Amino acid sequence: MRGDGCVVNGTRRGWQSLLFAVALMAIAPVGRAEPTPQAPKPAQIDRNGVLMLVRSTLLALDHANKTGNYTVLRDIAAPGFQVNSAARLGEIFAKLRNDNLDLSGVAVIDPQLNLLPQIEANGLMHMAGFFPSVPNQVNFDLAFAPVNGQWRLFGISVSIGQSGPAAPTPPEPRVEQKQTPANPAKPSAAAAKSAPAMKPPENAPR
Repeated sequence: MRGDGCVVNGTRRGWQSLLFAVALMAIAPVGRAEPTPQAPKPAQIDRNGVLMLVRSTLLALDHANKTGNYTVLRDIAAPGFQVNSAARLGEIFAKLRNDNLDLSGVAVIDPQLNLLPQIEANGLMHMAGFFPSVPNQVNFDLAFAPVNGQWRLFGISVSIGQSGPAAPTPPEPRVEQKQTPANPAKPSAAAAKSAPAMKPPENAPR
């Protein structure tokens, strides 16, 4: 993988080889039977298997970026990936390394997949998704090749993107002070003081 989002794999041409093969079929002579491209099919892998592959791959890349040593990342990958020397991988990932990208958070954050694991026509298992974070998210696109009964890294692309918009903050509850209505039957003390005194009528019995 290159820091600009290009895929690193054994062919050095990315996954465009499949598109190139399709282009050749498009110009085949008329009347020649054209094989039907095999559609991708869901990979038989559970959630735990996906988590282990994604996390172990990105953590290996993180360690390589932080140490500048890409030998382990190369050695745990598929033979098709190992055509890239450790020095060459260091050049490819130079931008991520110089940007001090920290991928250690993938150990505790669950990835969100926007492409579920699927087996491509070439036999590779392909998946893609992202790790949400603040303020940026880590996008990944991975391909794995079957080697001795295990899935091993064949292609990788990592990039940084803006995280999704945050949910709006709910408004604070409105608090209204309750006012106690005055009792009309009981005048206030101030009103009682200001009220004029009533004189009894002159002819009233004493």
